[in-house]
Amino acid sequence: MEPHTTPTAAPKVRARAVTRTFGHSGRQVHALGPLDLDVQHGEFCCVVGPSGCGKSTFLRIVAGLVRPSGGEVELRAGRRHPAAMIPQDYGIYDWKTVLANVRFGLDVQRVPRKAANARARDWLDRLGLADFADAYPAALSGGMRQRVAIARALAVEPEVLLMDEPFAALDAQLRTILQDELLAVCQATRITALFVTHSLEEAIVLGDRVVVMSARPGRVIAERRPPFERPRTGQLRRSPEFAALQSELWELLRGEVQTGAGGAAMAQSAGKRS
Repeated sequence: MEPHTTPTAAPKVRARAVTRTFGHSGRQVHALGPLDLDVQHGEFCCVVGPSGCGKSTFLRIVAGLVRPSGGEVELRAGRRHPAAMIPQDYGIYDWKTVLANVRFGLDVQRVPRKAANARARDWLDRLGLADFADAYPAALSGGMRQRVAIARALAVEPEVLLMDEPFAALDAQLRTILQDELLAVCQATRITALFVTHSLEEAIVLGDRVVVMSARPGRVIAERRPPFERPRTGQLRRSPEFAALQSELWELLRGEVQTGAGGAAMAQSAGKRS
């Protein structure tokens, strides 16, 4: 079977010695790094770590929304704005229709309206939202709003998709459904993805590689490659290999969670049972 990534190729995302501090002299917080990370073309890379370790900060640095305090991030891309980001809070506009929300990035890029509408409707159809094109976000459930955010990001056909815990606010059942939907979309498009999550289950289901970060200041302390071929389905959650890898990752994280803030939330998302 053809591998999902090409590790020998030049990385799509390359981070070297990236650091980030917040505050002023005397009251600075060293939030991140130094961090080194490569993400290959077509790879789905998941990043896990304790709360406050700088995962989201690193994602915003890759997106160009935050400047690193040190080091550098390089995106090897063919256009000026190659990345699209899906935030935790959906980031959709209440005063725009579903269609207008999905079309927003295309409008910014000045794609002709007819072509932009066609592409936006195509993604709405793929994500089961075609009947809600003229609705407003207030009429949608949380899961539907997250589908709108995903459709908007994918409609601009990004070279790199950045996701910051996009399913964190959803209930467990809906989260599983959207994980499987995202898995199918990303396998079909072979997009390069960098996905931040607290959930070890989510990281194993979605990722070609799971990168483990330390407590603040966040650094890469380990990485693992889930031993599951693509195309995948959510059925892999039931396999012994899945359970073994989830347990191994939790053992890697246990000390870091106890060191960092938010240990209870990470422990819960690790899926451990007493």
